[in-house]
Amino acid sequence: MTATYDCIATTTLGSAQLTVTFSSIPATYTDLVLVYSGSSASAGQSLDIRLNSDTGTNYSFTGLYGDGSAASSFRVSNIAYGRIANFGTGIGNAIAQFQNYANTTTYKTWLSRSNDAGVDLVAFVNLWRNTAAISTIACSNFGSSLNIASGSTFSLFGIKAE
Repeated sequence: MTATYDCIATTTLGSAQLTVTFSSIPATYTDLVLVYSGSSASAGQSLDIRLNSDTGTNYSFTGLYGDGSAASSFRVSNIAYGRIANFGTGIGNAIAQFQNYANTTTYKTWLSRSNDAGVDLVAFVNLWRNTAAISTIACSNFGSSLNIASGSTFSLFGIKAE
C-alpha cells in the first residue's frame, strides 16, 4: 500500500516570528492538510491564514466553540484573512484540511479543528471567495500582529490521488 500523505514542507521556528509561509505549493494533490503545534505570544491569540497573498476582504468563517461546560458559535464575514485556530491559553494544536485546493472553477473552503492547554475546542469552516488554485499559505495572527513563539511547528501535507 502506498502512503496517502506526502510531506510538502515542515518548519520549526528557531525564534519567534510574525508569519510562516508555504509557497510554490504544487497543484498535484487532491487536498492539503496543514498541522500546527506550538504557542503564541499571548493567551487569546488566533492563528489566521492568507492564501496567495490575498489581503482583500474575501474571507469568511464560522466557528464552533466548546470548553466542556458551555458551547457557542460565531460568524465573521468579509475580512482580510481566514482562521485556523483560537488558543485561549496561547498554547495549542490545530489541523486544517483544504479541499480541492487546485481546482480553478470553485471558491476554496477548508475545515479546521484546534485545542489548547485549557481544553478549549474550536472548529472552523472557512471560505475564500476566489477560484485561483492555492499556491501560497501564509500563517500569522493577522488580526493583532502577535508573534508565533519559538519552537512552534508547522507541517504541510499533500493528499495523493489513489
